[in-house]
Amino acid sequence: MDARQGADGRIRCAWAYAGPAMIAYHDQEWGVPVMDDRELFAKLILDTFQAGLSWRVVLEKRDAFLELFDGFDPVLVARYDEAKVAALMAEPRIIRNQAKIRATITNAQAFLDLQQAEGSFRPWLMQFVDHQPIIDGSCPALTPESRAMAQALKARGFRFAGPTVCYAFMQATGFVMDHVATCFRTPVCTAMLRPSQP
Repeated sequence: MDARQGADGRIRCAWAYAGPAMIAYHDQEWGVPVMDDRELFAKLILDTFQAGLSWRVVLEKRDAFLELFDGFDPVLVARYDEAKVAALMAEPRIIRNQAKIRATITNAQAFLDLQQAEGSFRPWLMQFVDHQPIIDGSCPALTPESRAMAQALKARGFRFAGPTVCYAFMQATGFVMDHVATCFRTPVCTAMLRPSQP
């Protein structure tokens, strides 16, 4: 993965320069460990909407997604009915993909079932990185770890959470630290992951 120096003199992962929102996301969020189950659920759902699109598209619509999907509260989303699906499909501020909207409802139900069975989402997910975040920097599209996570999520009833979606989720939430070696965020994010919290 390439790196570039910005107007502020900082070296960043090259993908960050797709716009101001992307720079802010790169500098403040990407690669930072997320410990809260509800926030992890929200990130996973947003990554499912990214499938086939660029993250910039999703990021620019994130506030609308959070508003219209009740902050991605899985308890509320799991109860969505046909009227809610129709309302979401009529909303131009989000990505209106009916299959993904319906998958979000299914995934909320699967998330709650998993949470009830396992106690918490993040500790369960940590098994796929052998309970220690991976320090990488090569930024592949998918890995054996993301394949294993996707397979396990599918077995638990999740949809639209394939290995590429899972790897993007892992990068975003601190299961993998994939900032390029020369990026100014690399030492910051690496320090957050060592020692890691389960």
